[in-house]
Amino acid sequence: MAEKVKKPLKEESDELLSLDYNNLTEEALGEGKGLGAADITGLKPLLSAAHKDIEARYKKGELPFMDLPVETETLKAARKLAEFGRKKFENVVVLGIGGSALGTSAVFQALRPLNHNDLTHQKRSWPRLTVCENVDPEGFGAVLEGLDLKTTFFNVISKSGTTAETMSQFMIIYDQLQRTLGRSAIKDHLLVTTDPEKGVLRKISNEMGFQTLPVPNGVGGRFSVLTAVGLAPLAMVGVNVTELLAGAAKAQEDAHKPPPMNKAYLFAGLNYLLTTEKKRSLLVFMPYADSLARVADWFGQLWNESLGKNVHLDGTPNTVAQTAVKALGVTDQHSQLQMYMEGSEEKTVCFLGVDSFRHVINIPPIFKEHEELAYLGGHNLGELLNFERLGTARALAENGRPNLTLLMPKVSPSSLGYLMQTLEVATVVSGNLYGIDPLNQPGVELGKQFTYGLLGRDGYSGFKERFSKGLASKKKYILR
Repeated sequence: MAEKVKKPLKEESDELLSLDYNNLTEEALGEGKGLGAADITGLKPLLSAAHKDIEARYKKGELPFMDLPVETETLKAARKLAEFGRKKFENVVVLGIGGSALGTSAVFQALRPLNHNDLTHQKRSWPRLTVCENVDPEGFGAVLEGLDLKTTFFNVISKSGTTAETMSQFMIIYDQLQRTLGRSAIKDHLLVTTDPEKGVLRKISNEMGFQTLPVPNGVGGRFSVLTAVGLAPLAMVGVNVTELLAGAAKAQEDAHKPPPMNKAYLFAGLNYLLTTEKKRSLLVFMPYADSLARVADWFGQLWNESLGKNVHLDGTPNTVAQTAVKALGVTDQHSQLQMYMEGSEEKTVCFLGVDSFRHVINIPPIFKEHEELAYLGGHNLGELLNFERLGTARALAENGRPNLTLLMPKVSPSSLGYLMQTLEVATVVSGNLYGIDPLNQPGVELGKQFTYGLLGRDGYSGFKERFSKGLASKKKYILR
């Protein structure tokens, strides 16, 4: 375990996040629809056993993501990069996918102005951020067309150094930098975030003298936002990563406390009961803030890649899991809510709310002669958004549909850090409850192996043959 480093917080922990689960209870939903008092009381011994096991694993060093909020070396490196990049670059471009991209995108969207990239440099004062998380040639081509390489800094992120999508982007960028600026200038425009010791990307970096930062051992991509993977590019575009880590550190401190007075464990336990006892196999994660929309994408990978396992730790088949899907309030009240209200009953809705917004936009008290509009005047858009969330939660409850709310006082670095670390811990707790390994992802490897075979990578010809055999038998079922 790393030595604990205390950092100041502007907000107390109970103000950083609250968990409201009133609308999961039978009292709110009706008998048989929600969790009864005995269900909730019965969580304590279940969560206490999970807590004991997870704390033991933590002390053995098996859960290094829990120490990330108090690790200071990466923070220092990120701050140094921020000062360097602010003076020299107009653009920061991240080349990464999955866990190397989603956390960074989520934090950037949450904590920088939503129009950050559209502002002029004088108004923006920090570089733009572009996260290239796909290899669509039209999307990546559009990014390349809009860049001045002389004022652009690239951060290539791949722990293994073999991620086909990221390494393809890197090869393209390397070639363009070399042609435009010359090989000797590449190292001033490139940061490589990869394994600290091994892998082809580490080898290339060592040979060519590139700037590098490590992805810590034992920290998977979906848990890596508080490593150099996220901290370095985020600091370079003006995110207060010190406060982000401070909030996460407080969340981790709280997560070490025995349940049930522990938000991470309670969130995991409630959803576990809903899945196993009430057959609620879908968790709709629904932020009510445009700034938090990409947090839902980040959470989707965290929850689904961690909990979607077909075997228990003892090798027996696992058929129970909860799938996270994303929505955005209020936008998706007008596109998805009908299904949540009256469709099949396998869904739980988790609202992510914000009590106070950074902008106050008042609705003018006009059209008073029209009763259909008069009621809106005198309120503001933040009130409207929150009343929509509260109304939707109540409507779902009255229709017997379980829902819970994670409420942030405001979108700040510390509250976001607290939220993300809480959800990461909750994910590991969920894995413990289901009896599966939440830290691996064996199900994504086969598709990669077929891709390697189709691209002609050495050692994967068997997958190309296997793919061709499967394709031959399916040609007759193609409608042209």
